[in-house]
Amino acid sequence: MNTKHQKKDTAPYLCPAKRTNRKRGFVYIMTGAVCLLAICLGIRYEQAWHMQREIAGKVLRFHVIANSDSPRDQELKLMVRDAVGGELSAVFAAASSKDQSRAIAASRLSQIEETAEAVLRQEGCEYEVRAFLDEVDFPEKSYGGFTFPAGRYDALELVIGEGNGHNWWCVMYPNLCFSGSVYEVTNEEAGEVLREVLTEEEYREVFSSGSCEIRFRYLTFLNDLLKE
Repeated sequence: MNTKHQKKDTAPYLCPAKRTNRKRGFVYIMTGAVCLLAICLGIRYEQAWHMQREIAGKVLRFHVIANSDSPRDQELKLMVRDAVGGELSAVFAAASSKDQSRAIAASRLSQIEETAEAVLRQEGCEYEVRAFLDEVDFPEKSYGGFTFPAGRYDALELVIGEGNGHNWWCVMYPNLCFSGSVYEVTNEEAGEVLREVLTEEEYREVFSSGSCEIRFRYLTFLNDLLKE
């Protein structure tokens, strides 16, 4: 008797060995992607670190730290800033290098403290003031249209009282602090003075906020991992 063979509807069968190979291949791809990401981030970090050190080697920052964040202490901070800045603006205008600016600041530390404390005493405040030069850790800081990358910078530190309040800062050399007798330097002025001391690459780094996005042409799913 003849029998008919009926075909059964079955899904394509993938043998365990092939399934294992596909999983293994996916693991290899992901491992390679992670390694590529780590290499790119490592290169960018190394470049950013060297760039920051190059920029830091050419600038001197001015850093005024308030006693506390109370409205009165913050007001006193700005009064001290104005008095010290008005006194220093003329002498720093003659500086043609970071080393000269640093030497000027070092020779006037006692005078800076006396000027600051005179302002405080006039306001009925007994806070002491410490002025010193130091290499200071700064977070990423913006000044108008320019952003200086996070890192260590030489700075003239002016600490009022306990120094637990928010700070005010600017770049003392090249002069981004003073325009005449006031603390306003326009972006145009800042751009001109920065171009005098920074290379074109360093200038672009500061002007572009020091930011850089790493993009993968094919591994586009990794882009979101790099966004802040």
